[in-house]
Amino acid sequence: MNKKLLSLLLALAMILSLASCGGEEATAVPETTQTTPPATSDTIPSETDTAPVSSGIHDGSWAVYWYLCGSDLETNGGFATIDINEMLEVQLPENVNVVIQTGGAAAWQNEFMDPSKLQRWLYNSEGLQLLEEQETANMGDAQTLYEFLAFANTNYPADKIAVTFWNHGGGSVNGAAFDEIHNLDSLDLAEMYQAFDAVWPANAENPALELVGFDTCLMATIDVAAVFQNFSRYLVGSEEVEPGNGWYYSGWLGALAENPARDGKDLGIAICNTYYEGCEAVGTQEQTTLSLTDLTKLTPLLEAYESFGQEALVAASQDPSFFAELGRAAAQSENYGGNTREQGYTNMVDLGHLARQTAWMLPSAQSVCDALAECVLYQVGGIYRAEATGLSCYYSYNGDIDDFNGYISIGAGLAFKHLYAYGLTGELAEGGEEYLASLDIQELPKIVTLADMGWDGAPLDVNDEGTSILTLGPEANNILAGIGFSLYYVDEENDQMMLLGTDNDLTADWENGIFYDNFRGVWGAVDGHLVYMELSFEGEDYNLYSVPILLNEEEYNLQVAYDFTAEEWSILGASKGMDESGMASKELRLLAEGDVITTIWQLASYSGEDDFEMYTVEELTVTADTAFGEAPLFDGRYSMVFEMWDAAGNYAYSDAVTFDCADGEILTTVYED
Repeated sequence: MNKKLLSLLLALAMILSLASCGGEEATAVPETTQTTPPATSDTIPSETDTAPVSSGIHDGSWAVYWYLCGSDLETNGGFATIDINEMLEVQLPENVNVVIQTGGAAAWQNEFMDPSKLQRWLYNSEGLQLLEEQETANMGDAQTLYEFLAFANTNYPADKIAVTFWNHGGGSVNGAAFDEIHNLDSLDLAEMYQAFDAVWPANAENPALELVGFDTCLMATIDVAAVFQNFSRYLVGSEEVEPGNGWYYSGWLGALAENPARDGKDLGIAICNTYYEGCEAVGTQEQTTLSLTDLTKLTPLLEAYESFGQEALVAASQDPSFFAELGRAAAQSENYGGNTREQGYTNMVDLGHLARQTAWMLPSAQSVCDALAECVLYQVGGIYRAEATGLSCYYSYNGDIDDFNGYISIGAGLAFKHLYAYGLTGELAEGGEEYLASLDIQELPKIVTLADMGWDGAPLDVNDEGTSILTLGPEANNILAGIGFSLYYVDEENDQMMLLGTDNDLTADWENGIFYDNFRGVWGAVDGHLVYMELSFEGEDYNLYSVPILLNEEEYNLQVAYDFTAEEWSILGASKGMDESGMASKELRLLAEGDVITTIWQLASYSGEDDFEMYTVEELTVTADTAFGEAPLFDGRYSMVFEMWDAAGNYAYSDAVTFDCADGEILTTVYED
C-alpha cells in the first residue's frame, strides 16, 4: 500500500475523530476525499456563515423530517409508496408535522410523486400537501441533504425533532441514501456530518435533535453513533440488513399521534416494537435487528472502544499472531450483510459479541460490554440474530484496502485504524510512530502471513476410515484466521469441474496444526436438488449459509440456517447481497408457491486454469412443502480441497483428495496423479 496515502488518510481520520467528539471545538467537518460543494452563497454555509437554527420553542410540538430516497426499492417494488400509505393511515394531531423530501427513484408507484423532480411534502392534521418541487438533484450529496434540513427546520420548527432516512444502507463506510438516478451515489458519514452541522452546529452536550433514525440496512454502528452524538439525543438503526417491509409507519407514527408528549426514547422504543411486530406479521423477523441508542451516554463507549483498540495494538506489537486469534474471533462473531464472496462484504461485526469473543486475551473488552449496556437502551431481534448488542463496528473480513481506506476516513477513534493498517499492510503510516510511542510501543515486528508459508498445495493424508488430514504444524495457530473446505464434482470425460461450495465441517487441533474433515457424503439441497452454498456465519448455536440461485430468473442469495440444538435446517428468505456501490439489498424475499428456483453451481474446465463461472443446473417449482436439507451426493467423482486464510485476506489451498460416491456412500479414498 502507498505509505504516504495511508499517512494522509490516518491524519484525516484523526481530525475527523476529534471533530466528532463534541464540545465547542467540534463545529465543522473537515473536507473529505469526496467532492464537497463549492463555497458559494447557495451551498452549505461554512462555520463563519449564518445557518438556520432551531427555534428553541418548548410547546410540546413534534416534527419528523423524512429524507425519502426511493431508489430501486420504490422503482421495482413500491416499498416507499407502501410506507407513505402506512403514514396516511395515521390521523396526526395539530402539533405534529411530517416534512418529507422525495427523490432518487427512476419511477414512483403512485400518482403523486414525480421521478423527474425533487418534491417536498407536508403531512399533518390536514392531510398530505405538496409544498414545493425542484429539478431533480442527487440525494446522495451533502448539498441536497443540507437544503432539505434547512428548509424543514426554517419552515416547520418544533419542540422535538426527529430526522429519519429511508433507503438502502451500506454500513460505516458506504453510508446511506443511494440515489438510483445518480449512479447510486450515497451520503457517507462525513457528508451527513457536514449537512447536519450547517443546520444545527455540533454540540454533544446539548444536541438540537431528539432522534435520528435510519430505516435502512446496516447503520447501527459505533461510527454512525459517533457522528450523530453531536446532533441528536437518540439513534435508531439496524445492525443487520432490513427486510423490504422496513419500519411500520402507521405503528410508530400512530404511537406519536396518540401521545405527542413522548420523548425520543419512548418514540424509539415504539419504532423498534412496531418494526418487529410488522416483521412478524409478514414472516421476516428471524434475522432482524433494530436498536435504540442513547447518544448522550456514548462517550464512555467511545473511550472504552479506543482502549480496547489500544490494548489490541499493544498485543499485536508483542506478538503478531494476535491477528490470527482476532480473525478467528471475528469469524465466530455475529456479522451483518453477508460477508461472503458471493454476497459481498460489508465488513461490519457486532461490537459486543466481538468483545466477548476476545475478552480472554483483551481484558478491556469487558468495559466495552459494560458501556454498550449503558447506552444501548433497547433492541429487538430475531432468533438468528441472538448475539446482537445494538451497535456494530468495522472489521476487515476480506482484507480489501480500498474499503479500509474508506473506513480510515470516517471511523471513530484511532487505535483500530492503526491496528488494521498494521495488520493489512504490515506497516504504519507516517505519524503512526508517535501514536505507538504514546502506548510505549517501540517497534512493530514483521507479520508472517500465508504468503510466507508455502502452504499452497500442501499434501493431504487419508486414514483407514477415509478421513482427510491436513498437517501444517503449530505455526498454523499463529497464521490462520480460518480454515474450511471446498467441494468439487469432477467430470474428467467432459473436462469439467463444478464447485459446490464451502463448509467448516471439520475438526481442528490448533495447538498442533492438524485438521480432519468430517465429511459424510451429503450436501445442502432444496427439495433434494443439490445446490452451491457458502458458509456465512459459524456460531455456537447455529450456522448461516448463503445459496446463490435464480428466483424467477433474477439473481438472489437464499439465506439458510442450521440450528444445532434442533438439528434442523430452515429457509429464511432470499436477498440480493451487496451492490458494487456498497449498497446492501433491503429486500428479503420470502419464497412463495409457484416461484421457480434455478440452482447454480460454478463451472470450470478440469484440465485448464480458467476461472470458475456461474452455471445454471436445475429448475424446481416452490410448493407449500419446499424445504432445505441434506441430500446424498449423486454418483460420480468428487474432490475436496482444504481452504486456508489469514487476517490480511490471503488464501492458500491444499492438494485435493479425490473420491467416488455411489448410492450415497463414499467408495474410494485418494487417486494418485
